[in-house]
Amino acid sequence: MSDSRSPLTTAQLEQLVCDAVQHLSGDAPGRSGGASSTHRAVITAQEVEDAAGSELAIPIGALITPEARDRARDLGVRLCETSTASALNGEQRALAARLAQGLRKSLSGLELEELAFWCLRDGSCAAPQDVARIVDAGADRVGLALCSPPLGDAITPLIDHTLLKPEATEVQVRELCAEAVEFGFASVCINPWYVPLVAELLAGSSVRACTVIGFPLGANQSETKAGEARLAAMQGATELDMVINVGALKSGNDDAVREDIRGVVEAGRPTALVKVILETALLCPKEIARACCLARDAGAAFVKTSTGFGPGGATVDDVALMRQTVGRMMGVKASGGIGTRQDAAAMIAAGATRIGASAGVRIAGGE
Repeated sequence: MSDSRSPLTTAQLEQLVCDAVQHLSGDAPGRSGGASSTHRAVITAQEVEDAAGSELAIPIGALITPEARDRARDLGVRLCETSTASALNGEQRALAARLAQGLRKSLSGLELEELAFWCLRDGSCAAPQDVARIVDAGADRVGLALCSPPLGDAITPLIDHTLLKPEATEVQVRELCAEAVEFGFASVCINPWYVPLVAELLAGSSVRACTVIGFPLGANQSETKAGEARLAAMQGATELDMVINVGALKSGNDDAVREDIRGVVEAGRPTALVKVILETALLCPKEIARACCLARDAGAAFVKTSTGFGPGGATVDDVALMRQTVGRMMGVKASGGIGTRQDAAAMIAAGATRIGASAGVRIAGGE
């Protein structure tokens, strides 16, 4: 522990417990009541348009749709995160202060940089017993929330249940979809040939149909990728995992990489979001950061580590770098070599908000 760091102050602790106060006051995500819509909100393009020419205050942890992000850029609207504390009324702030004072007695000497932050897409955070392991995995802040779900239950809705083997059969794909619906996974990720079938099988469920574009090398012409994306979206895919042009990136042709991504993003609109596969095992840290920035600038919703067909899969360090680069405005998908719940938890702790895995059932079962 470095002596140059400042101990955690009561004010900092008060900020950390604001989510807990929201839960105590009945404003927790997912509960009934009008207040819940202002916390962990989804920011839409219409809200951005209503704020044209000014700033739009975004609650910390809010989800911003790709369309909203694009509209903000077009209209010159600044998206500014606001403190959770600013949304509390006087009684709630007083409660937060009392909780902070109590926590200060328990956390005496602990420093802000040493706390871990792990916030899932539904706004819930890790239980206290998970914090030490999450810190070890590389996270740098902790969010507090009451009534957080158990680790296993929290991971399940983040999984893209994946089958991208070239020999995958229709029977296997049907089984994949049935498992995804049963366990409540985020999506089923399959090769483009199976998009119509998967879209039909998942209709009426919360599971999304995901497919791959320019897979697995990413070296297609941009027009080919855009056409593939457009057809997949027309056939029912609502998530498109495209492979970046790795050669162009390593050649320093950033404009070509950005426009390659943008073409797929535009082809998928308005129904399909885009995840950009970087194939991080082929990139150095500076190239990973550059690729993340290009994906962000092109309007993608996620950056993703790997195809699963390259020289290596997801690593905690790469995921942490990707999260650090894109901030809160994008999702980070870890994929490649994630076969256990421990693997998935480590990636989420590092900043992943989606897990790509063919072992989804095993992970959901706690293995």
